[in-house]
Amino acid sequence: MSLRSRLPIAVAACALAVTALATPAVAGDEWGDDPQSSSWNQQNQGQNQGQNQGQNQNSRLARGVVTASSLALRAAPNRGGQIIRWADRGEVVSIFCRTNGQSVQGNRQWYLLTDGTWAWGSARYIRTIGPAPRWC
Repeated sequence: MSLRSRLPIAVAACALAVTALATPAVAGDEWGDDPQSSSWNQQNQGQNQGQNQGQNQNSRLARGVVTASSLALRAAPNRGGQIIRWADRGEVVSIFCRTNGQSVQGNRQWYLLTDGTWAWGSARYIRTIGPAPRWC
């Protein structure tokens, strides 16, 4: 198997691993099977609400604006990746992380976007809003 055919597989596996690490585990799902966990949830619910007040649930996500007239969002961080969907100019997108991929007009960075689908968009055509996205 050539490096060219293994690269998209490795990138997809990395994206899946990052997704699994970033997704919170289900705990205290309130099924009522465990009375101890239920009472623990009730006791700590007010405490957690106070800690989370004023924080955005998606504080880990960066934001960006599409600058191209129409941007292909792909399954891999390269121009050969399957197109998942198209984003229009001015669309605000949520950026999960960034990585180096195929160079697009001198810019090798690609952003993993989380707007309904997980897809890669070239950073050349996405202007970030606020702090730079974290590395994948």
